[in-house]
Amino acid sequence: MKATMCNAKAVLLTLAIALVCTPLPRAASVPDPVSTAVHEAFAPLLQTYDVPGIAVAVIEDGTPAFFNFGIASKESGTPVSQDTLFEIGSLSKTFTATLAASAETTGTISLTEQPGRYMPALRGTSLDAARLLDLAAYTAGGLPLQFPETVRTDADMTAYFQQWRPAAPPGHLREYSNPSIGLLGHVTALAAGRPFVDLVEDDLLPRLGLRHTYIDVPEAAMGSYAWGYDKADNPVRVNPGVFDAQAYGVKSTAADMIRFIDVNLRPGQVDPPLNSAVRATHVGRYQVGPMVQGLGWEQYGYPVALDSLLQGNSADMAMKPHPATPVTAAQAPGLFNKTGSTDGFGAYAAFVPQERIGIVMLANRNFPIAARVTAAKSVLDALAASH
Repeated sequence: MKATMCNAKAVLLTLAIALVCTPLPRAASVPDPVSTAVHEAFAPLLQTYDVPGIAVAVIEDGTPAFFNFGIASKESGTPVSQDTLFEIGSLSKTFTATLAASAETTGTISLTEQPGRYMPALRGTSLDAARLLDLAAYTAGGLPLQFPETVRTDADMTAYFQQWRPAAPPGHLREYSNPSIGLLGHVTALAAGRPFVDLVEDDLLPRLGLRHTYIDVPEAAMGSYAWGYDKADNPVRVNPGVFDAQAYGVKSTAADMIRFIDVNLRPGQVDPPLNSAVRATHVGRYQVGPMVQGLGWEQYGYPVALDSLLQGNSADMAMKPHPATPVTAAQAPGLFNKTGSTDGFGAYAAFVPQERIGIVMLANRNFPIAARVTAAKSVLDALAASH
């Protein structure tokens, strides 16, 4: 489906709406310094990066607040709300990791096993020297960021993994990779004997209390699905691909995502097996520069300097291999974060368990990650200072 061209009157209306922030009623309970910090950090981004709309949610001690900027669609001019569906890109990986951790609590999989145990076509291959944990932490030995364009089907995917050769032994090199986390989700589904999408949408999301989060957006929810905008300002939505669901395919709302952050801050509110799984995603696995790679989440000691967050979320960290050192001792939980992007959307989430605070930002433009991290960090600092 293609968006129609807006007339001049609609464009002016769009611009006017985009420059207005509308906090929801619950935001009134947020301390003034926090509300001010949200407005000062995020409102300028609409104009600076030509972002049509941004939804921000913060949480402190279990109480959420919502701040909405701009519009979900340039064609309709519909304002962003906490119930607007955004593509969350690679933040989807935190759901895949949580699903895998949950499957381990039930004995369905073991993260210390090789993928060939659950996917016989990989037995005896170079990839089968790695563990599922290495797939989760991107340390299988140098799997690439994306599949080659020739990988278009599950058969292509299997053939690719069968011929793949590592650049390093498992556990020595961290190279951020959609195929890596995608294979983790795939073998988890094979072990469970159910499609990955069904495991997430029919089991995991309801247990987390997320009622408006999807991989496949149902027709009844399409009216809430924002349009993303690419570099040429064309309206776009995510393209299908091998392992899209596992790596970057989740669509969610600010209300649901801050609920997910709250579960990560207070895992005791979900059922005991899921509680254990959420806690397992917080365990640091590999030290990589300033960041510790866990299952889905990336973490830092707290308090953390902005420079460290920017380095850990940099293009260099995402696009290049880096030495990885196994974490052998338990660490105090610090700041956890994850970015996400598709062609037309940008997202960021972060939380600090010891401060009981968190933030989610969802946007329908893939604008620079450094700007997202910088804005969110300033709001987290305001939340921490408000205690």
